[in-house]
Amino acid sequence: MAHLQDKVAVVTGGSRGIGRAIALALGQAGARVVVTCRQQRDAAEEVVETLRQKGGDGRVYQFDVADFEATAAAFADVVAEFGRLDILISNAGVRRDQLLVRMHPEDWDVVLRTNLVGMFNCSRAAARTMLRQRWGRIIAITSIAGLFGNAGQTNYAASKAGMVGFTKALAKELAPRDITVNAVAPGLIETDMTRSLSEAQRQAFLEHIPSGRFGTPEDVAACVLFLASDAARYITGEVISVSGGLTL
Repeated sequence: MAHLQDKVAVVTGGSRGIGRAIALALGQAGARVVVTCRQQRDAAEEVVETLRQKGGDGRVYQFDVADFEATAAAFADVVAEFGRLDILISNAGVRRDQLLVRMHPEDWDVVLRTNLVGMFNCSRAAARTMLRQRWGRIIAITSIAGLFGNAGQTNYAASKAGMVGFTKALAKELAPRDITVNAVAPGLIETDMTRSLSEAQRQAFLEHIPSGRFGTPEDVAACVLFLASDAARYITGEVISVSGGLTL
């Protein structure tokens, strides 16, 4: 599979979990992949090394997506190094769960700045290059929490819902230049968070998933890979849930 041959992709927060799976999938499809991280550089380097072992090509860029200037500089460096930028996966995100009446303002701010402002910073930087190229793919990793809400996650749900609205508005702006903008909303995925659940908690969640299992990061990556390809060229402004039917 090499339908993304010579495309350049940036995967923010690509050092683990869903981001890692997306980076590997894009790389195996032929893209040159920039894996970004804020702190976990060793983990990001491991992703790039795995890519290279599989015959792919990748780099690690370390910066905070919530920092406008640092993000703009990093994306300028990507274009200077590779000569183009074709695919942005806006995946970097954080959670600071708490009931609203107990939530500290800094917990609200850090989640909104990383998840939503980070998407603005990255998309703005990437769109400038994509507009010149007259081709691009921007894919946001949102969450079913942004579609249905979740108690104890007003900050996270607000940020993810904001990403959905941002996706739809930006899709209208960029469509005339052959740039699609879509979002993927994962449900319960096997990550560090779900692995920390007790067996009773897992069973309680599984009762609400028609497919009867948690998803894998690779399930999400497969959807992203499709949206990044030419096969999805007439799909824009959409939100696709990868949830095993949890949203039904």
